[in-house]
Amino acid sequence: MTWWVYLLRCKDDTLYCGIALDVEARLRQHQDGKGAKYTRGREPLAVVFREACESKVAALRRERLIKRMSRAAKLRLCGL
Repeated sequence: MTWWVYLLRCKDDTLYCGIALDVEARLRQHQDGKGAKYTRGREPLAVVFREACESKVAALRRERLIKRMSRAAKLRLCGL
């Protein structure tokens, strides 16, 4: 199984980082208000970054590193 680390851009122009096995299905959950509490009411618009990881543990580690990055670094990571 491939785990993914992803970044979503929300309607308030914030970025949300998470992990999932199926990023598109997870995006739909966020959009339906059934994802993370952070994204409720922020209406995630799009996946702006995704990175494959070999395991859930590796994905969680990468997520932690990304969450510690500055906004500018996250935007560079996304190519924005």
